Amino acid sequence: MDPVNIHVHLYYGVDPLQFRKGENAGCLYGYHFAESDAMALSYSRDHPEGGLLRLVRRSLKSLLGFDFIHTYRNRAALASADVIWTHTEREYLSVALLLLLTRRSREPLLLAQSVWLLDIWKSLSPPRRLFYRWLLGRADVLTTHSPDNAALARKYWGREATVVRYGLDTRDFPLTTIGDWRPHQPLRIASIGNDRDRDWNTLITAFENDPRYCVRVATRRKIWRHSKAINVTVAPAHGLAAQRALYEWADVIVVSLHPNHHVSGITVILEAVATGKPVIATAAGGLEEYFGPGSIWYVPAHDPTAMREQAAFLVREPGVVTEQMRRAQQEFMQKDLTTRAFADQHVMLTRALLDRPIACTDEPLPQSRT
Repeated sequence: MDPVNIHVHLYYGVDPLQFRKGENAGCLYGYHFAESDAMALSYSRDHPEGGLLRLVRRSLKSLLGFDFIHTYRNRAALASADVIWTHTEREYLSVALLLLLTRRSREPLLLAQSVWLLDIWKSLSPPRRLFYRWLLGRADVLTTHSPDNAALARKYWGREATVVRYGLDTRDFPLTTIGDWRPHQPLRIASIGNDRDRDWNTLITAFENDPRYCVRVATRRKIWRHSKAINVTVAPAHGLAAQRALYEWADVIVVSLHPNHHVSGITVILEAVATGKPVIATAAGGLEEYFGPGSIWYVPAHDPTAMREQAAFLVREPGVVTEQMRRAQQEFMQKDLTTRAFADQHVMLTRALLDRPIACTDEPLPQSRT
């Protein structure tokens, strides 16, 4: 039998042909692990463009909330697919519009993965919500990384969404053997991320000008408050080597978050657990679906005192920290929180969709191995 033709539509800037060129790294999010004799994958291509075309594309993207020109440029590959996988709502809304405008006798199936849309849904204007609902009607299956988001899909859209657990590429961050945790003095704290829901103000309030702590923040976002904190350094960590070096330097990773529903910070938490670092994180976004409170330390949102006291507890109880780090890695392995498993879950969804009408659930899919 011919393989199922899967087209993975990604946002502009992560074309697998250009991603880490020469490293044979595959796709940024690990979809390439789904390639097999039964499933042939293709990917959206980033088309070259000059300054004027880039301005037009980005302006239309700002107006619509998704990159329709990028999608239109990939229309031939989308039309020839049996199934289309998308990574965020910015891609599936755009693909849905294209498919609705160019109906034909042979229609590909669409897996629509939501990340941020449900968090901002109530803030959208009524006309935009109506437009997006029309586009959502073209999606055959809804997925999300968080049970919190799945609950909102049911509440706002009246549809079920399947939780697909996000994963880490362990070629980039292999699991490190856990030894006895011995923190430095002052305690070295690293916090990494560019997500819109990072709460830098709470992080800096918790540790600024406290000689017990040395803090490094790696982000591309502007942080104004840090200029008054003599023990806080803010600078991006460009590239894998810089990120690995920051994890190596740190005693503990802190993921400070605003309340959200889309497991903001999960990539950093996965990297920290893989590299054998204890994690303090804001209890938000459904993170406990990935790591329970026996694996990482959770603190309330917008509570710098709780965050500082938790860091002080770690210093007082290094033996407890060591055991918790080991439990975190055990949970990582038991749940198979890898990019390969992430791709496997898409394969399972696709097989179910092709074989029969699929009953989606907000329970995670069972893990398969390839």
